[in-house]
Amino acid sequence: MIQFTLNGISRRADPSEQPDLLSWLRLSAHITSPKDGCSGEGVCGACTVEINGKPALACRTKLSALEGAEIFTTEGLPASFRQYIGEMFALHGAVQCGFCTPGFIMRSRNLFLQKERPDKRQILRAINPNLCRCTGYIKIIEAIEKAWDGWQTHARKTAYSDASIGSSFPKYQAVETALGQRPFVNDLHFEGMLHAALVFSHEPRARIVRIDTSAAKAIEGVAGVFTAADIPGKRYQGLILNDWPIMRAEGEVTAYIGDVLAVVVASNEALARKAAKVVKVNAEPLAPITDVHEAALPSSPRVHHHRTNVLEVSSITNGNTDKAFNDAAYISGGIFETQRIEHAFLETETAIAVPGNNSLELYSQGQGVYVDRQQVAGMLGIDEQKIVVHQVQNGGGFGGKEDLTVQGHASLCAWLLQKPVRVHLNRAESIRMHPKRHPVWMKMELACNKQGQFTGLRLKALGDTGAYASVGTKVMERVVGHATGGYEIQSVDIEARTVYTNNIPSGAMRGFGVPQVVFALESCIDDLCRQGGFNRWDIRFANALDEGSRTAAGQRLKGVGLKMTLEAVKETFNKAKYAGIACSIKNTGVGNAMIDESKVAIEFVSPDKVIIHHGWTEMGQGIHTMAIQVLHQETGIDPAVVQVRVNTNAGLQTGMTTSSRATALLGNAIIQAAVRIRDDMGMDSPQESLHRLQGRTYKGAYICDWTVKPGCKTSEAEIHFAYGYATQVVILDDNGKVQKVVAAHDAGKVMNRMLFEGQIEGAVHMGLGYALSENLPMQNGQLRSDKMKNLGIIRATNMPEVEVIGIEKADPYGPYGAKGIGEIGMVPTAAAVACAMTAFDGKQRFSLPLVDFEKNI
Repeated sequence: MIQFTLNGISRRADPSEQPDLLSWLRLSAHITSPKDGCSGEGVCGACTVEINGKPALACRTKLSALEGAEIFTTEGLPASFRQYIGEMFALHGAVQCGFCTPGFIMRSRNLFLQKERPDKRQILRAINPNLCRCTGYIKIIEAIEKAWDGWQTHARKTAYSDASIGSSFPKYQAVETALGQRPFVNDLHFEGMLHAALVFSHEPRARIVRIDTSAAKAIEGVAGVFTAADIPGKRYQGLILNDWPIMRAEGEVTAYIGDVLAVVVASNEALARKAAKVVKVNAEPLAPITDVHEAALPSSPRVHHHRTNVLEVSSITNGNTDKAFNDAAYISGGIFETQRIEHAFLETETAIAVPGNNSLELYSQGQGVYVDRQQVAGMLGIDEQKIVVHQVQNGGGFGGKEDLTVQGHASLCAWLLQKPVRVHLNRAESIRMHPKRHPVWMKMELACNKQGQFTGLRLKALGDTGAYASVGTKVMERVVGHATGGYEIQSVDIEARTVYTNNIPSGAMRGFGVPQVVFALESCIDDLCRQGGFNRWDIRFANALDEGSRTAAGQRLKGVGLKMTLEAVKETFNKAKYAGIACSIKNTGVGNAMIDESKVAIEFVSPDKVIIHHGWTEMGQGIHTMAIQVLHQETGIDPAVVQVRVNTNAGLQTGMTTSSRATALLGNAIIQAAVRIRDDMGMDSPQESLHRLQGRTYKGAYICDWTVKPGCKTSEAEIHFAYGYATQVVILDDNGKVQKVVAAHDAGKVMNRMLFEGQIEGAVHMGLGYALSENLPMQNGQLRSDKMKNLGIIRATNMPEVEVIGIEKADPYGPYGAKGIGEIGMVPTAAAVACAMTAFDGKQRFSLPLVDFEKNI
């Protein structure tokens, strides 16, 4: 036993029970503000604490080394400072998903103890060991600077009262999130809870002969070991196709290294993992199908015996491309390739299932609670109404938490054992299991006339969708529909194939296929400029989509602010010595002939408690905040009395939370519900009317049912609900390094100025990583590395200045004219970086990432 002081209280601990400080804090002391983001690699900083006056990584600190130490977490900070720093992080937009934020607060703690104001360089050095995937670090740095000034001068303004649309109202629950008080799924605990570990396939493609679980079952403390044979309902699930099994069965052929073969349940996670290692799998390895070109051939072996490897062919043809290219003055073309990358949300996958009386409650971090419920009910073979899914605000998603991962396994084990069960993936397992950004191969040609007008585009694309469909077909459809980028091109011949391989599945990730094709397109545009002597800004402006323009998919556009974004960056671009420029459009995720809707229920519980019930996932983007602001804008109700709740008990069916569709649909639903609320308020003030409205619930709904499929030939075809528009400029210094990014985005209506800036800054950070350093290479169906340190995520000291310019050209359908911003923020970034590098050294880039990733492994 050792003895130390934790948050001012003397504690004793046994290092033999929990070897590292993070495990002891979370499992024995039940202090959950230090988070586990990298599973002991020591590279994310989410577990930062203070030991003997200095910041330290709890995951890398041996408990046996802490005899006599003085340890502090956010829970033990002086009360006045603790509340103040939490409020300042909230006030300045430093909290998005918030999983990393307690670590940043502890990392910056020492800066507040020094007498001299830290400059930006000192702040960057202080926080550099910590990763943030949401903010791009910019708002974190600003919060620390402003907090230091206020703390030293005692001018501590922490309140913000304006919650109207367009204001910088702080994010819902931002203070408690910043301090680690609001729990994530992995922070929850239930009496008698068991823990499960998954047994993954070692081979990407192998025939499973036998799964022997006897040794695992014999270990004391193991409550059960389950395989595919134990699933009572539908074993295959999926978002587009039901091709993804919860577990692979004996006699079947695995499709990738993330296939689950068994799940072991024990009294604690360490024991479950130990038992999982002794599950013996006898399998016959088969040659994996990993090259997308070979997989697309009719002669290729099949990844799934009952399906061809080409999952879908999506295409658009307009005009006469042969004539366009025959008559062209200039033609640019080439083979372009983009890489697979990992979402790298700081919070890895966790789910907890709690059984009831012939019922089940599931605590999910997924991006669609109603989709989770549907799939889990199907797997268990029970009615959906017997399952309640609670959406727990998650620690980042970016599309990577759309597919069912551990929710199914937790639910199965809890249902069979009739005890609460938690399944938690460590970082390596997370990287192994969930879908990634699609690697896309593209052969593109772009033609223009002597005046620089784009006259024709040809594209052949192959998307490696990996082992399972996920939403791969929809991603490649976006490649097709957005292949002409922000420009009007009359003649096009575009085709994209979605192809199965034995690689890790590819699915939804911020940008949804559009960053890949925009990278190729913008490179061709700059090449045309070199051939014809065109000005790079002028050619883009002359060809840019405008009011009434048609996309390649056939939609006539309304509320188009693309040229306004180009005008906003013109002077900066022209003045820069070395700069790249790229334009883009991105749909909001609503449309493609799918009926999409959002419902809301606004419950007046008491004069000081109003609950907004909806079905969308909060993952850092601010959907809960937007809901509160819309309600306030429409009714004047004080945001301080409003809470937000998401679980399937409310019966407010929605789909996946992606691409700002939640803002568009939920915003309109709240506006509809508010009409009746205002009627019942009468002439009373909002505060007075709350007494009269107590006990009432007002419902609203908004449905989008008028869209059509891409390529529809009707004159006024509307394929997508709305588009966002953007132009970004990337400026390099004299050494060829990124110095500044200027991002001009047409949001239609900026719903929350601070959150808008934060979303764009974080998206630019992700886009820079995609352009420069991020990669997740595979070889023969195996990961080259499953370490977080090798993902290539940009740290604070390497993040350039980002200037965000908001443009407001109203959309006819979005609430207050709002469009999507969540995805388009990173769409043009990689293209602009590549064009900037070409401007610097004259060499056209054809593949991402733009630096040699091999040096990083």
